[in-house]
Order: sequence, then C-alpha cells, then structure tokens
Amino acid sequence: MIRFRQKGDFRKLSSFLERIKEILKRGELDRYGKQGVEALSMATPVDTGKTASSWYYEIERRNGSLAISFNNRNINKGVPIAIILQYGHGTRNGGWVQGRDYINPAIRPIFDRIAEDAWKEVTRK
Repeated sequence: MIRFRQKGDFRKLSSFLERIKEILKRGELDRYGKQGVEALSMATPVDTGKTASSWYYEIERRNGSLAISFNNRNINKGVPIAIILQYGHGTRNGGWVQGRDYINPAIRPIFDRIAEDAWKEVTRK
C-alpha cells in the first residue's frame, strides 16, 4: 500500500507570489519603459530620425497582472517603418532591402534588468 501525507500549507508560496506582484508595480514599469524607449531610439537606424523619435511604451493591467509593450508610431501607408527596418522589405522594382536586427539587441538588456531586479526582490529576506 502506498500512502501520501502532506503537512503544512501554501503560506510561503502565497507570500512569494504576492511579493512578485508588488515588485512589478506600475511605477517600476514606467522606469523600465523610459529606459526601453531610450534604448530603442538610440539603436534605430537614422535617415530622417522620424522612426527613432516615434518609440513609446504602454503599460496595461490584464487579469490582475501588468504588461509593458514597446511600440512605434511611424507608419507610412499602413506599413510600420520600425518593422520593415528590422525584417527587411521588397522594393517597387522587385528588389529586396535586407533588414537589420536592431530591436532585440537594444531591448534585451532592459528585459534582463527587469528579470534580475524582480529576482533580487523576491529572494531577499
């Protein structure tokens, strides 16, 4: 016969999850949002500077959690310019302009910092 016994409760887990929730307050995400916009602006290839100056961030509350998104307002004839700079695009005469991965390297340190700061906060005693 196999028997399972469990002692205790989920207080530590609940406490851990509550601390995570508190860490990622809107104010903290505002700071990361500003840093992300600055990093993206500096990394964006510049011709006129319009795309580089069109970055912004939004913080949304969904189902009890917060989400941050980085967006770019520079859209020409329905085409988001930041995306075609990233991935490339076709030309009118059938050519191809190769994209340049500038978004991921620019934003990666911000995401790493968010994860690192959150981890420090939940593991401190």
